[in-house]
Amino acid sequence: MKHEKIIVLDFGGQYNQLIARRVRECSVYCEVHPYTISLEDIKAAKPKGIIFTGGPNSVYGDNSPQYSRELYDMGIPILGICYGAQLIAHQLGGRVETAPVSEYGRTELTIDEKGGLFRNVSDRTVCWMSHTDYISMPPEGFTVTAHTDVCPVAAMENRARKIYALQLHPEVMHTEEGSKMLSAFVKDVCGCSGDWEMGSFADDAIKAVRRKVGSGKVLCALSGGVDSSVAAVLLSKAVGKQLTCVFVDHGLLRKNEGDEVEAVFGPEGNYDLNFIRVNAQKRFYDRLSGISEPEEKRKIIGEEFIRVFEEQAKKIGAVDFLVQGTIYPDVIESGFGKSAVIKSHHNVGGLPDHVEFKEIIEPLRMLFKDEVRKTGLALGIPEYLVFRQPFPGPGLGVRIVGEVTEEKVKIVQDADAIYREEIAAAMEAGLIPKSGREGTLGQYFAALTNMRSVGVMGDFRTYDYAVALRAVFTSDFMTAEAAQLPWEVIGKVTTRIINEVKHVNRVLYDCTGKPPGTIEFE
Repeated sequence: MKHEKIIVLDFGGQYNQLIARRVRECSVYCEVHPYTISLEDIKAAKPKGIIFTGGPNSVYGDNSPQYSRELYDMGIPILGICYGAQLIAHQLGGRVETAPVSEYGRTELTIDEKGGLFRNVSDRTVCWMSHTDYISMPPEGFTVTAHTDVCPVAAMENRARKIYALQLHPEVMHTEEGSKMLSAFVKDVCGCSGDWEMGSFADDAIKAVRRKVGSGKVLCALSGGVDSSVAAVLLSKAVGKQLTCVFVDHGLLRKNEGDEVEAVFGPEGNYDLNFIRVNAQKRFYDRLSGISEPEEKRKIIGEEFIRVFEEQAKKIGAVDFLVQGTIYPDVIESGFGKSAVIKSHHNVGGLPDHVEFKEIIEPLRMLFKDEVRKTGLALGIPEYLVFRQPFPGPGLGVRIVGEVTEEKVKIVQDADAIYREEIAAAMEAGLIPKSGREGTLGQYFAALTNMRSVGVMGDFRTYDYAVALRAVFTSDFMTAEAAQLPWEVIGKVTTRIINEVKHVNRVLYDCTGKPPGTIEFE
C-alpha cells in the first residue's frame, strides 16, 4: 500500500528528526533525507509536502547548504523551520542578517495573521527559539504572520505558492502549540488525510521482508530488548523457520537477563523460533580490557557481536541475511545525513568493514521508539515485553564509565537491580505513575561512574565507587527531561545500594536532560 508522504530535508540540525516524529503523530508517513538528495529523487517520491529543517550555518555564508530554487516552482507545499525559514527568505529575494539580539529558549510569540499554520493557535503562545540570524525583510509576496519582541519575522507565508516559514521550532515540546502548527501544514496545506498507522506498517513490513528474503536463510541478532524482540517476531511472522535467532550473552546484560531472554524466546518460550544462546562473557571482557574511550568500547562490542554471528552462521550453514533491530534514533545519532555524530551505535556505525552476509535487514530502521512499541502490540507481543525498559546494544559497557571489568559489571548489575526493584515497588504504591502510560518514566537505570571517593562505613575509612541513578521522561528518546523522583524513593534506593552492593560508598542522582546530555552515560 502506498502511503501519503512528507519529506524532511535535513540541513544539519542535530534534532531535526523530531520534525518527522511530530509529522507521524499526525498519522502521516514522513522520511528524512539529507539536503543533497536530487530533485529527480524528490519528484520520484511524490511527496505531499516538504519541510526544510534547522541547521548551524548562516544562509549567506559561502559554504552554507542550499537547495535548487526549482523546488519552489514544483507546486509542492514547503515549510521552512529556523535555518529552513531563512533559506526560503534568502533564495526568494528577502534579506537575512545577523540579529541585533539573539533568541534562545522559551519566547512569547504574537500571532499577527490567523489562518494558515495558526488557524487553531492562541493569539499569544509560548514557542522555542534558537537563532543568531533573523529575517530582516521577507521576500516579495510574503505576509508576516507572527513576531516576538526582538524578531519581527517569526513566521511568514505565501499562501498562493503554499510556502510557509517559521523561525521558531514547532517540533520541540517547549513550543506549546507546535503540534497544531505542524498539523495545519500537513493536513490543511498539504491535504494529507492521515493514513499512516503502525498496524499497516507491520503488515507492509512483513510482506516486504518476505519478498526480499525469498527462500534465503536469515540470522537475527536477538538481545531480548524491545527493538530486537519486535524485529525477531516480525521476521518470524514473515519467514518462519528460515529464521535463526542468535542471542549473545556478552556479560554486559542486566542482572539475570540472559536467563530471562532464554525463557521468553528459547525452546520453552512462546515463539516458534530457532534459538541459539552463545555465552561469550570472557571473550568480551578480554577484548575490552584496558579500554576506556567510549567510542572505542562501542566499536569493539559491535565488531565482536558481528564476529560471533559470523561464527554461528558458519555452524548452521549458508546464511543470506542478518537482521538487526536498528531504529531511527540509532541512525540519527550515528550521523545520518549531514547531522553531527553524537555516538556510534553497534548496529549502525560500529560494523566492521567485512561482514559475511549478503545483506543486512533492518525492518525498524525508520521507526521511533514509541512506534516500535506500537508495532510490537500490533504483532501481538505481550505488553510486559513491549514496554520493557530500553537497553542499549553495548549493554552495561556504556553504563560503566571508563574501563569495563567483571567486578565493575557485578557492581552495576546489583545496583541497577535494586533501583529497578524499588521503582517497581514505588509504582505499585502509587508514588510514581506506572511505566507504559503517557507522561511516565521513559527510562531509568543505575550506572557506575569512574569516580572513587572517601567514605566512612562503621568505624572504617572507605575509598570506593560512586553509583549514579538516572530517570527520564521521554516518548521518542530524541529529547528527555530528568525525572523528579520522590525523595523517599531515592533515599531508600541509596540506603539499599550502600548496604547491599560491595565497593560502593556513594550514590548520585543525574539531573541532566537531553540535550545537553544523552540518555546513556557513554
